[in-house]
Amino acid sequence: MSEQAAVVDGTSVPAERVDALLAAVPARDRERPRQEALARAERQRRRWATQVVVTDELARRACVERGLAPPREVSPERVLAVSGTDVADLGSIVAVALAHSPAARALLAALEAEQRVPEEAVRDYYVRNRDRFLTKDALRRGVDAFTTAAAGDFQPFERVRDDVARELRRARGRQAFFDWLDRARAGVEYTAGHEHPGDPAHPDHEHRH
Repeated sequence: MSEQAAVVDGTSVPAERVDALLAAVPARDRERPRQEALARAERQRRRWATQVVVTDELARRACVERGLAPPREVSPERVLAVSGTDVADLGSIVAVALAHSPAARALLAALEAEQRVPEEAVRDYYVRNRDRFLTKDALRRGVDAFTTAAAGDFQPFERVRDDVARELRRARGRQAFFDWLDRARAGVEYTAGHEHPGDPAHPDHEHRH
């Protein structure tokens, strides 16, 4: 196996960082019966782990550029738990990168803090998603937010306004993080065996994040 997994702006990302992450995150496919299928799964897992490590490296650099407090060193053996919801919302690469990388979490927090949510966007969300703001009593009665609900069946806008704004800011922060990551990793060079798992240039690619 190559001694480096990737090159970021001329700097090598050691393969041992990928190895450490692989050791910390249990494999999901070890029960596959055929050796060929198991070998393929392990190759893809290495490519997936490389993406997580590269995201951490790029986030460290972004934190330095932004003057964010340098995060503590990554401890691969202490990867935080990743919920199924986060994987569904973020994709497994980004979800695990955020659990693995203090720098990625710091950058995401900074991007989220930069978001400005117009008041009209908050109110529009409230109006378009009325089913989310039914009172507990209305829910118990099985009220349909779009057909049978009366004005008193909804929580007042003023009561939920801050929660809605916080949710929209969080969503915009995540989108800003995705946009940053797409730009940042465009120039990354990967060594053989460490390409993106969805890269069609290698024969057993799959586009599953």
